Amino acid sequence: MKKYGMTVVIVLAIVALLFPLYNQFRGPPVNSLTKAKPTDPLRAKALALLGSKCGDCHTAEAALPVYALLPVVSKLIKGDIAEGLRAMDYQTTLAAAPDQAAGEVLLAKTEKEIVSGDMPPLPYLALHWDARLSTANKSTLLDWIHAEHAKNYVTAGVAAQFVNDPVQPLPAQLELDARKVALGNKLFHDKRLSKDNTLACASCHDLAKGGTDQAQYSTGVDKKVGGINSPTVYNTAFQSVMFWDGRAPTLEAQADGPVNNPMEMASNWKEAIPKLQQDAELTAAFNAVYPQGYSKETITEAIATFERSLLTPARFDQYLRGKPDALTADEQRGYALFKEHGCACCHVGKILGGQSFELLGREADYFAARGKLTPADDGRFSVTKNEADRHKFKVPTLRNIAITFPYLHDGTTSDLAQVVQLMGKVQNGDTLNTADTASMVAFLNSLTGSLDGKPLGK
Repeated sequence: MKKYGMTVVIVLAIVALLFPLYNQFRGPPVNSLTKAKPTDPLRAKALALLGSKCGDCHTAEAALPVYALLPVVSKLIKGDIAEGLRAMDYQTTLAAAPDQAAGEVLLAKTEKEIVSGDMPPLPYLALHWDARLSTANKSTLLDWIHAEHAKNYVTAGVAAQFVNDPVQPLPAQLELDARKVALGNKLFHDKRLSKDNTLACASCHDLAKGGTDQAQYSTGVDKKVGGINSPTVYNTAFQSVMFWDGRAPTLEAQADGPVNNPMEMASNWKEAIPKLQQDAELTAAFNAVYPQGYSKETITEAIATFERSLLTPARFDQYLRGKPDALTADEQRGYALFKEHGCACCHVGKILGGQSFELLGREADYFAARGKLTPADDGRFSVTKNEADRHKFKVPTLRNIAITFPYLHDGTTSDLAQVVQLMGKVQNGDTLNTADTASMVAFLNSLTGSLDGKPLGK
């Protein structure tokens, strides 16, 4: 029996060695990243490294090994690839546009994995001996990430110690046409854009309530109630797309939506424009800026320009600009925890979000405890019809989060501590203790800013 058992062990050991030896013989992955020819030499080195070390799971181009024909092994490998693509898809981003700026989320996620040493994962390294990132490899990738970040995303005036942070200070203002801002302000508050003259943009995006209505779901014309939480209108200048599902590519397109939505303003431009034309003073001011007169394009541009002006710098921005006493020790600890737990990988940039779509429930099923699904829960899928996008939502901005309750697309809670713990669990697989949660909430409270020098929420 002992001899038989030893034989089995030897056979298994030989079989276990065959897989990595086979992969050594096959050589490193070849994919669109390794073939990319960006003009920047540092970027070229970075893409080649990512392709050879990470391309099997973060592109859809992996040449599966022979042992993937085994049913159980095939399922495991394909599951790993699907998970890798969901986290970061280098093929459709970096490889598809080798000379375009890499997104803030992609840079933040990649840096976190390099620094943590979690990628490539141990099971993959056991079968691919050449996949480990050397110290020199990591240095090259970090140099590229920091150079890319500095070139495209760093805010002028940020303190030296925060230059490479994925979160950056909010500018005090943007260069905008003041006349269009003024017109957009009037139109944003004009109820004549709705069918029965009862609702304006400001009805669901009340500037006194954090740019929201602080309701779970907004109420439209004829008391019709929507099925998704109304996001804030503040700091939307730095959003990549609009709405939870990203169906509007610009602020102008977003401004067009509610007017025509039967659940919201229930009107259309053919009905709304004649009502505006009856206002001689508004029309004279409008024609002075837009000689072509009222149209969907000119009205939505004015509203969008006003919305771009709604920036709310906060104490946190002073901290990032080199004023350490702008935040308390507890708030600073909360920011450190925010980065440590990976929150800053998705809540990136000047508004801490708004740059990507992420699966709600990456580490645990968010919807299991909540109950029945609704069409709004489909998220990005409702636009793309790609099953991989089901339950993916645009990452919301965390600016002014303390006053933009209730939270999440379904508005199920107004308790900021609860939502911090919930997101830690379902997104990162973390169980946050009371003290850490309190510090992170303190940090989030520091993101409540001011508009035109006037503090919000007071």
